[in-house]
Amino acid sequence: MKITFIGGGNMGSALVSGLLKSGVKCEDMTVIEPDAEKRSRIENEYGVRASGEADVLNEIVLLGVKPQQLREVARRLAGKLESRLVISIAAGIRVGDLSEWLGGHKNIVRVMPNTPAQVSKGISALYAMPEVDPSGRRIAENVLSAVGSTIWLDEEEKMDAFTALCGSGPAYVFYFMEAMMEAASGMGFGPNDAKRMVIETFEGAVILARESADDAGTLRSKVTSRGGTTERALHEMEKGDVRLNIVEAILAARERSRELAIELGKAPC
Repeated sequence: MKITFIGGGNMGSALVSGLLKSGVKCEDMTVIEPDAEKRSRIENEYGVRASGEADVLNEIVLLGVKPQQLREVARRLAGKLESRLVISIAAGIRVGDLSEWLGGHKNIVRVMPNTPAQVSKGISALYAMPEVDPSGRRIAENVLSAVGSTIWLDEEEKMDAFTALCGSGPAYVFYFMEAMMEAASGMGFGPNDAKRMVIETFEGAVILARESADDAGTLRSKVTSRGGTTERALHEMEKGDVRLNIVEAILAARERSRELAIELGKAPC
């Protein structure tokens, strides 16, 4: 596959790195990036050609610019895409709006990756316009599989839920980790030991959840002895409605994702 990346930011760079590791040749990728410092870093780190102008459009065009910039970028591409597959990783931009900005182009796959893609441990949701054929879907999946796992959505509306759950999800995990590290510090542990203990606890719990046939609730109950320390801690969390607060927070994130999609899709005044 030959790919042109429009935008060489963190996620674009992560995809370039992942695709190189998966066997895509550096000469089959071009990055369009107006920032000279980013262009230099991409060329030096990955050996991939980086240009300040969209002088080369390969068979796959991946849009990795900020959502606020996508309208202008798309309008510059309108009429130049022919049958090319367009993959957009711009958060919040609906395919209908992007298609309009691209002059009616409909061979579009919208993707929402999350930040662990930067270490090839991400999960990405994909939604294809009806006009995308099976080959296009396979190509899009192969591209995103280079940085983690993928899930196809049958309705674009579910992208808001995925964004709230998985796009924002790493921040929820880091938030909980921060709290645990703060508790460790308060109990006399140094920052390095606190970080190590918390990270390895999370890492081990995730591996156990992945490899066990038990669901999360069962695994939790197996750690929770009657009258023990874990039961006391969980009782405090339940008193504070922590579980309900987490659910409500994710629902609030979904609602904000819907609002942003509307705001970003509006024509400028």
